[in-house]
Amino acid sequence: MPGTAYDTDRVLTLPNVLTLIRLLGVPLFLWLILGPHADGWAVVVLAIGGITDFLDGYLARSRHEISRIGQMLDPVADRTYIAATLLGLALRGIVPWWLVGILVARDVCMALLIPVLKTRGYTSLPVHFLGKVATFFLLYSFPGVLLGDGVWPGAMVCRVVGWAFVFWGTALYWWAGFLYVRQTIALVRGSRQIP
Repeated sequence: MPGTAYDTDRVLTLPNVLTLIRLLGVPLFLWLILGPHADGWAVVVLAIGGITDFLDGYLARSRHEISRIGQMLDPVADRTYIAATLLGLALRGIVPWWLVGILVARDVCMALLIPVLKTRGYTSLPVHFLGKVATFFLLYSFPGVLLGDGVWPGAMVCRVVGWAFVFWGTALYWWAGFLYVRQTIALVRGSRQIP
């Protein structure tokens, strides 16, 4: 991507391994929530996914291991986790399908920007801080929503906190999406088209 500095061309770095672990947790989470309904273990998988999401970025910066593959895989892992979690929770009837539609629609809008970006020599846009916050809110809201679906004493608190993060995360997710659209428009107006 023009203008982006990478520290390394290596694929096998600790941050990239953590991102891969996060991706491998997706099918495990789906099996836990849809198969044996092992919600506690599903929350553990989500928590590990959230921790690795923080750690891979932190380690990439602190160890100077920012790589092109890492910058491409990290948002894919985030989107995959969100999509899988939404799907699993919707299939279980824990979240409504309209929420799935709202979040998927935003990702479809972002995917529609890729052909335009490619005409200007870009494969993606740099991750915006607001986008990271929105993803953080969404990734951390779903364990609360899942735990809030139970009948244990803390379920109500988990439900309220989880759904608060869902609504805030969804609003920020769309706001970040509008910022990416604006950024794409600015690139189109200011860049020479690549033949």
